[in-house]
Amino acid sequence: MRYRELGNTGIRVSEIGIGCEGFAGDEFRNAKKFLDLAQEAGVNYFDLYTSDPEVRSSVGKALEGRREKFVIQSHICSVWKDGQYKRSREIGEVKEAFEEMLSLLKTDYIDVGMIHYVDSMEDWRSIVNGPVFQYVKELKALGRIRHIGLSSHNPKVALKAAESGCIEVLMFSVNPCYDLQPASEDVEELWRDENYASPLVNMDPERQRLYETCQRLGVGITVMKAFGGGDLLDEALSPAGKALTANQCLHYALTRPAVATVLSGARTVEQLKSSIAYEEASDEEKDYAPAFAAFPNISWKGHCMYCSHCAPCPKRIDVASVTKFLNLAKAQGEIPETVREHYRVLEHHASECIQCGACETRCPFDVAIIENMQAAEQLFGK
Repeated sequence: MRYRELGNTGIRVSEIGIGCEGFAGDEFRNAKKFLDLAQEAGVNYFDLYTSDPEVRSSVGKALEGRREKFVIQSHICSVWKDGQYKRSREIGEVKEAFEEMLSLLKTDYIDVGMIHYVDSMEDWRSIVNGPVFQYVKELKALGRIRHIGLSSHNPKVALKAAESGCIEVLMFSVNPCYDLQPASEDVEELWRDENYASPLVNMDPERQRLYETCQRLGVGITVMKAFGGGDLLDEALSPAGKALTANQCLHYALTRPAVATVLSGARTVEQLKSSIAYEEASDEEKDYAPAFAAFPNISWKGHCMYCSHCAPCPKRIDVASVTKFLNLAKAQGEIPETVREHYRVLEHHASECIQCGACETRCPFDVAIIENMQAAEQLFGK
């Protein structure tokens, strides 16, 4: 298992994590099965958005004797009322649900306290200026949560939260189809068929800006919906008009800036094993570029996907990394010091490009790589 830094939190997390969809399976016995498999495979991160007390209790029992083996991302404002899940901003309900969560999980702290499901700007403003965020800050000061997170499907809201300096971790929906969709306060828009009826071209710029901003500011991204609820794995359901493999979906998410871990939405032990098998997959099995280039409904022409098909460069320039740092700088209109330093320590730089064009002949997306190298040299210098 490979590990990544979770933004600036100082926590190292497995790049494959676990969503909580499957914990309730097999009459709640899956919680122990999943955590047993996770521990064996080196998976140390899981999400617990559900407020179902039976799920929380089963996870708590499964954690006994090994709490420190796992980094827990659990949600504040996800409450259980009248026998069902509810998203709440009522501070009394929020506090009661958090206390119950700690009790059922048999722990005295949560690693990442995730403010649950913030998809509208009005909701974000009411949270950050109201009692919910005050409570979250108090929890962190007391050590009952170690870091503050926020979950969202809306890139505008997520960007505002990241730029505010109030959050350290962002849970966001990342996959190649959702990344084409503009911001919306209605999460259903992400997979509505009519939104894919006309040909789509390239990533929504607000989503790209979000990922790049999180990278620059050190806000770690934990990924949900990498498989689009399973639709991307089924040609008949995929909005792209072509099925992807689990390895391709995972690799796409893990090559976005700032992403630390992808939370596998496994419902069975076998599905979780399939996601963990990504770690042993070959480069060919992970390679999403040929599939993307062949999508009948989507074109990524001219857009660098950081897929590294441009390699090898005769001057050994890491073209994908240079392009990523160039895009990070362009997004800010300046060169952040962290970006400058990351660029500086690259073994080879854009100024070494001899404009042979070999990279461009290999790029599945017709990116103007030579132009990018010239722009990077002008921006970063020799």
